[in-house]
Parts: sequence; C-alpha cells; structure tokens
Amino acid sequence: MAESDWDTVTVLKKKGSAAQSKSKQAILTAQRKGEAVETSKKWAAGQNKQHVVTKNTAKLDRETEELSHQRVPLEVGKVIQLGRQNKGLTQKDLATKINEKPQIIAEYESGKAIPNNQVMGKIERAIGMILIFLFGKKK
Repeated sequence: MAESDWDTVTVLKKKGSAAQSKSKQAILTAQRKGEAVETSKKWAAGQNKQHVVTKNTAKLDRETEELSHQRVPLEVGKVIQLGRQNKGLTQKDLATKINEKPQIIAEYESGKAIPNNQVMGKIERAIGMILIFLFGKKK
C-alpha cells in the first residue's frame, strides 16, 4: 500500500451532448476560450420546400400565349359548380369528399386552376358528370 498516492486527485469531465454543443451559449463559450468553432447552415433545413414556386414557373406564368399554362376553361368550372349544387354539396364538402383542399375546388370553378387529370377524375366521380369532353378545346 505504500505505492498508492492519496494526494493525487483525477477529475473526469463529461462531454456535453450534441444538443449542448450546438446551443448558442456553448458556441459563445467556445469562441471566448479561443477554440475552433465550425458553423454551417443547411439549405432549406427544417422547411417544406416541396411546393416552392421556382423562378422559371413564375416567369412562365407571366409569359404570353405561346408559353402560358393551359387553364381550366370557365365552361368546365360552371359544369363543376352545377354538378356540385345538384348533389347539394358545398365547395368544402366536395373537397372533403375527394380529399383535396377547398381552395382547389374554388380554383377549378373560377377557371384559375392548372388542370390535373387525377383531380378532374375525382371531381367527375363525385359529381357524376363527365368533364373531359368539355376540356378538349385548346386556345
């Protein structure tokens, strides 16, 4: 037992968790101590960038007839509205029935929507009317 040194004390520090090392306070403390701190921002981190309008899409919307999106004709919108009213449905009821947002139904009825065959098919089945034949015309 003579070999034991009772005067030496060893202190083991816990390393901070990843969340602690990323906190603002931990970064400031490390900067004050002169330690190397690496920060990087991820592009679109934590955001839903799935439905972002790109510059090209916005540019295409502003273009003239030869490059414009084909919109739902107003006649088709009137037929959708008539069929919906015949079934006694509101726009919200129809949207719920076809699992879409009420805004989409409003856009189709007002002729502002860019046609989607899946949505058109759902609307056709819900109101019991065929819309494809009205859609064949191009400007």
